[in-house]
Amino acid sequence: MLYTALIGYIHYEAPEEEQNFSTLVEFINSMEVREDDEEFKNSVDLMFDELEEKSPDHFAVRQYKKFKLSAGKTAKSILVSCGARLAPFDIAELREVTAYDELELDTLGDRKTALFLIMSDTDDSFNFLISMAYTQLFNLLCEKADDVYGGRLPVHVRCLIDECANIGQIPKLEKLVATIRSREISACLVLQAQSQLKAIYKDNADTIIGNMDCSIFLGGREPTTLKELSAALGKETIDTYNTGESRGRETSHSLNYQKLGKALMDVDELAVLDGGKCILQLRGVRPFLSNKYDITKHPLYKYLSDYDKKNAFDIERFLSTRLKPKSDEVYDVYEVDVETDGAE
Repeated sequence: MLYTALIGYIHYEAPEEEQNFSTLVEFINSMEVREDDEEFKNSVDLMFDELEEKSPDHFAVRQYKKFKLSAGKTAKSILVSCGARLAPFDIAELREVTAYDELELDTLGDRKTALFLIMSDTDDSFNFLISMAYTQLFNLLCEKADDVYGGRLPVHVRCLIDECANIGQIPKLEKLVATIRSREISACLVLQAQSQLKAIYKDNADTIIGNMDCSIFLGGREPTTLKELSAALGKETIDTYNTGESRGRETSHSLNYQKLGKALMDVDELAVLDGGKCILQLRGVRPFLSNKYDITKHPLYKYLSDYDKKNAFDIERFLSTRLKPKSDEVYDVYEVDVETDGAE
């Protein structure tokens, strides 16, 4: 309720440049509670009192009143918990990242755009940022598709979510994957093993997998993944024959032919799948074994850093505002004298 009240106040009352997490953190930092003085009012209380006088039925005011029903000790505990959850936003760099919107996620479906969300796959301290970005992305694009484009975005948005199990949980992903397809949005989840998905999304993992029209197995040794894939591939019919010979006073021979069902690929066969092969499962089509694509044969391979290290993208240089004139470039040089006598 406290989060809802404060965010409601920021959204409806604060100027646009202050509608960010930094303002929310400052609100919580300014909320002093005294257990021995229930009538004490901090600066945030006074701001909400002023807002109540102006608009008694304001959404933020109604939520804040519910929070104020808590006793002093309970309120203090709530503030400590809220402050602890928002602790990462006290980092200056993170405050700068979330100070204003420069991604414009709702425009990704309007024109061809490439957006890279790069996060450490070993340190999960800031995984929540990626989860927030994807949640906002899906919500904004679905609203844009419904309200502006009649249900389908003009440019298909494909989310290639590499290391999906190591970037944190995307809220309500099991519902999103079932609804975003009709809006020209698709999500490609890349996992080391299928069990990773179940570890994060628990019972919803099967729902997520069931809403994927296409799955590709590139190789692996995780037993659960291999067992489920073997069952999905189905069975084939094989012919068997048995020969028998019995000896006694007379020798007799027997020959029996049978048709049996055998797994198309057993778990042990999948575990030693050739590294150059993959198995593709497409909705409405029988699974098939295929060669992995040789990326060196792609017509645009020459633009990759694998082909030439000079093609590697230097993000530090890209973000730098320092000009680096070339030797053959013509430019003007000006000398500026700055007065320091205070006559500005």
